Amino acid sequence: MNNLEFAKKMQARTMVFAVNVVKFFVKLPKTDEARVLGKQFLRAGTSVGANYRAVCRAKSDADFISKMGTVVEEADESAFWLQLMENAGVCSSVSIQPLKTEADELLRIFSTSLNTAKRNAGR
Repeated sequence: MNNLEFAKKMQARTMVFAVNVVKFFVKLPKTDEARVLGKQFLRAGTSVGANYRAVCRAKSDADFISKMGTVVEEADESAFWLQLMENAGVCSSVSIQPLKTEADELLRIFSTSLNTAKRNAGR
């Protein structure tokens, strides 16, 4: 798979993640704590895809590294909010597991990409 194919695949994957984040948010209980935590997750989870699109338009290696750093931060933050909602009992482990799995996978993929870009930029 070349870089363009990978980028298109990841753009589609992050869009699906964002849609699933929105659908999850809509189903959260209508409590104050669910809304506060849910809005944080909604912002971070949808931001992963939006910021990855910006990565795909990077103008230089430094720009790519900077923008990919933001994607990694948002993916990590998404995983954090999911874990917090689960630990606080805002939602069930069963309902949250697919999103946790995808957030973790995206985080690993983007972290690896960022680390590779940093190594290659140092050459």
